[in-house]
Amino acid sequence: MASYAQGKYALAISDRSGQVFPYREMVREWNGAWVHTSEFEPKQPQLEPKPISADPQGLWRARPARVALPTPAVLNLNPITTASGSTTVTITQDRHQRVTGDFVRLYDVKEPVGGLTVAELEMSTTLKTAINKTDTTIVLNDSTKFPSSGFICIVSFNSENGEDHTETIKYTANNTGTGTLTGVTRGSAAPSYGKTPVATTARHHKVDAKVFGSREITVVNESFINDAGSTETFSNKFTFVVNSTPSSTQTGGGYFVFGGPVNDRA
Repeated sequence: MASYAQGKYALAISDRSGQVFPYREMVREWNGAWVHTSEFEPKQPQLEPKPISADPQGLWRARPARVALPTPAVLNLNPITTASGSTTVTITQDRHQRVTGDFVRLYDVKEPVGGLTVAELEMSTTLKTAINKTDTTIVLNDSTKFPSSGFICIVSFNSENGEDHTETIKYTANNTGTGTLTGVTRGSAAPSYGKTPVATTARHHKVDAKVFGSREITVVNESFINDAGSTETFSNKFTFVVNSTPSSTQTGGGYFVFGGPVNDRA
């Protein structure tokens, strides 16, 4: 079978200019045109644009910036210590990372300590009168255990969906004779671990809805000299003030006592 000539001395006519060029200097363009190398033009990129897709997400399973809601923490075994004749109560929790000015509520206290009842340590009572979401006066069945100012949490059961609705409320005055809290800010949030979480929503609450109080704490710092010779500060305790004076010096409260924010379901 015969083969094609090499074209060493052959000439060719350009499809673009019609001029004659050496055959071996000819090339074929993307559109099939037979042209000299000096006339060659690549295919225009805009004739075949690359598909455009949405910008990729920066991170896998990204989350928006937010302030995480605080949760109750398990305290040490028998974490509550009272001193006879002193209204200051000490709570033990190893490396708790709380700060002075936080508000703490005790949960699941198992026994009285130093003459203080479980109800006083946990500061639990109920609403005496119903309130709507705009009321700024709150009447409790008993406010004698609550501080003169601070934060409370009202827990109402919603029979329609079977859920508990909670609201954190700030107050500035407590009339223990009538159980009335005034100077109220509805739908508030109490500081915990040095941060204030997202505010709650003001709601309607029925008579006998559960009410829980909280106390402002003061951190007890300790220090030690580390291996490098520097001083490190840490805290395993914090204190708060109660309304009643303990009758004895005692350490107790039981096991699995929790210390946490006034509202654990915000």
